[in-house]
Amino acid sequence: EVQLVESGGGFVQAGGSLRLSCAASGSNFDDYAIAWFRQAPGKEREGVSCVGSSQSGTDYADSVKGRFTISRDNAKNTLYLQMNSLKPEDTAVYYCTVGSSWGQGTRVTVSS
Repeated sequence: EVQLVESGGGFVQAGGSLRLSCAASGSNFDDYAIAWFRQAPGKEREGVSCVGSSQSGTDYADSVKGRFTISRDNAKNTLYLQMNSLKPEDTAVYYCTVGSSWGQGTRVTVSS
């Protein structure tokens, strides 16, 4: 089973940027697609972005297209989410996931 640890969250003003990281331990990281989800207060968890194994393809929620970029470094077993032009509605706890494994989440707060 893959273990995941997110980092990089924080407090930022609207229009700012953050880069989230997700460090994975375990074998065969590069064999799997991996994704970012988020959960805002009082809302259900929603998919943000995903990337295929060996960066074979990416997908984004409409709400983040053009602002967020997902990438992975298989040599470092790490997933990234570059978030630009942040909006207050991006405020949430962000999670990475591979298969049935989830990280503990990292909180992002965007002030208006």
